[in-house]
Amino acid sequence: MQKKIEASELIINPDGSIFHLHLKPEDIAHNIILVGDPGRVELISSLFDSVELKKSNREFVSCTGTYNGKRLTVVATGIGTDNIDIVVNELDALVNIDFATRMVKDKHTPLNFVRIGTSGALQEDLPVDSWLLSEKAIGFDGLINFYARRNEVSDLSFEKAFTEALDWNPQLTAPYVVDAAPSLLGKLEGGKVVRGITISAPGFYGPQGRELRLDIADKAINNKITAFHYQGYRVTNYEMECSAIYGLSALLGHRAATVCVIIANRLAGKASKDYKPVMKELVEHVLNGLTQ
Repeated sequence: MQKKIEASELIINPDGSIFHLHLKPEDIAHNIILVGDPGRVELISSLFDSVELKKSNREFVSCTGTYNGKRLTVVATGIGTDNIDIVVNELDALVNIDFATRMVKDKHTPLNFVRIGTSGALQEDLPVDSWLLSEKAIGFDGLINFYARRNEVSDLSFEKAFTEALDWNPQLTAPYVVDAAPSLLGKLEGGKVVRGITISAPGFYGPQGRELRLDIADKAINNKITAFHYQGYRVTNYEMECSAIYGLSALLGHRAATVCVIIANRLAGKASKDYKPVMKELVEHVLNGLTQ
């Protein structure tokens, strides 16, 4: 039985665009690059062969164009998994809900999401300016715990081993672990790419073990994370969006991968001298990988 979405749940603007992104169904490609920084949309679109449209609302800046003759969309999400909840759900709605009838379409359309971002390393041997391709994401944010079928898309054995090793604080949200799409990992190999396991934190300071004027609850958390090993995996880096992209994509039937420039190594105390040229090189690598 088809499901009709009420007006209060799917808000459509008077011009027919979706509430936050201000995009219409015809505005987006099926290959979508997600970036945190709205300014990075300009960098990526400057490399397009042609630009079809640009739209913006709040921090959500979007551009659709072509590269190597193939249609691509880039969307700035802003910072955090809460924004990812908006962006991924609205992009899914644009292709899988009929805006005229508000009915979920019988035929499902899958999207490819590739996040390009920056990140901090949690392993001393991971070089600054390398590219970290996230095989799995660990969500400290708790976002997909609000959705049904959460266990169906999560690596439950990894979650159990991880929470036991860290003696997980029950006052915190339960971590979830979701895999990237193998088909996208294959497209993004090469160059300076190193595979790893990424934690998405719900903040930049305390949730990533940083202390300014506030003490954190577990001062040993980063040491425990760095020391954690499970079935040949180790946790390599922190960022703030990957887990929600992987979790929501898996639940909605889309494919997702994340690749980040390592701009700082937390253990080695090193930071990139200038990561912007490295970011441009990574963008070109991703664009070629998605359109080959």
